[in-house]
Amino acid sequence: MDFNFTEEQDMVRDGLSRLVREQYDWETRREAIASDAGWRPEIWAQLAELGILGMPFSEEVGGFGGGAIDAMIVMEEFGKGLVVEPFVPTVVCAGGFLKHAGSDAQREEHLSAIIDGSRVFAFAYAEPRGRYNYADLETTAKKDGDGYVLSGHKAVVIGAPWASHLVVTARTGGGRRDAEGVSVFIVDKSADGVTTRDYETVDGRRASEVYFENVSVPADALIGEEGVALPLIEQVTDEAIAAHCAEACGAMKVAHAMTLEYSKQRKQFGVPIGKFQVLQHRMVDMYTAYETAVSLTYLATIKLDAGEKERKRAASAAKVGVGQSARFIGQEAVQIHGGNGVTDEYAIGHYFKRLTIFESEFGSVDHHLKRHVSLA
Repeated sequence: MDFNFTEEQDMVRDGLSRLVREQYDWETRREAIASDAGWRPEIWAQLAELGILGMPFSEEVGGFGGGAIDAMIVMEEFGKGLVVEPFVPTVVCAGGFLKHAGSDAQREEHLSAIIDGSRVFAFAYAEPRGRYNYADLETTAKKDGDGYVLSGHKAVVIGAPWASHLVVTARTGGGRRDAEGVSVFIVDKSADGVTTRDYETVDGRRASEVYFENVSVPADALIGEEGVALPLIEQVTDEAIAAHCAEACGAMKVAHAMTLEYSKQRKQFGVPIGKFQVLQHRMVDMYTAYETAVSLTYLATIKLDAGEKERKRAASAAKVGVGQSARFIGQEAVQIHGGNGVTDEYAIGHYFKRLTIFESEFGSVDHHLKRHVSLA
């Protein structure tokens, strides 16, 4: 199998790498996440200008004709710099729903705004008691004339403080955990009845608890057909898993490199600690774990266009393998750094936090291990 990238993809990687290195250095990021805004809108505008936000979309809708491989490249470079801007919620998730099931009118209105950077989305799917079951919904959308009325609570909605619009999962029929009766809507965050409680996450991003109290939305807010959205949600979240795996790979690569460099500088008993064989073995194990994660991420990304069962198995396998590697590399990096590894001033502690939080997004390692086995 050919794992070489195209010339255009290599150019994108080089450009993004330069942008992250020159404009998203460590101190600049620290200042950004500590600010009231918590992100850098000027970076988002620059990503739009460079065409990064339009890479995964077809040329017919104003994109650049790329796909999941291109999103993987972007997210890997973002992972290296711990970029907090909401590429996955906006481009991968919202863009994925619109690309796969949006009407022509929805695509024309929203995709163009995503591509030019003027519209930011968040994906409101998780609920306090739902765990990782996308069908376990207490949020409801009841028919009201030609439209719907939404009521409910969504938890830990990543990027919601920056979003202008939300993609919301809600139950339009059936019982609480039924596969049937799940629908997806686009909701303007400024609509009457939408309230949020914003906060900073452990890894430096921003999220919200989002509450819907009798929020009226028109019929054209529904994405796809009513009540049959669960397979669509699973498809989009598998794409998000692959993108996050790529991000984790980028973060792991930098964490390993930082640890290797630190081991050459930090001295104990008069010699660099990297001279100790036991630490050399641990850093080799870190590198092996990283390479394993990269291979699983490539496989999951390639399989996104395969059949449903094959796609799910590859995504879950990647989530398990990359999650285990992320935890191992993060913990080893912090331990080898010693006390410095958990201070706010040292970058490695922030990479550890991001790699730790990765496991809980779109299903834990245990959840995806069970899912993978169930699909055998």
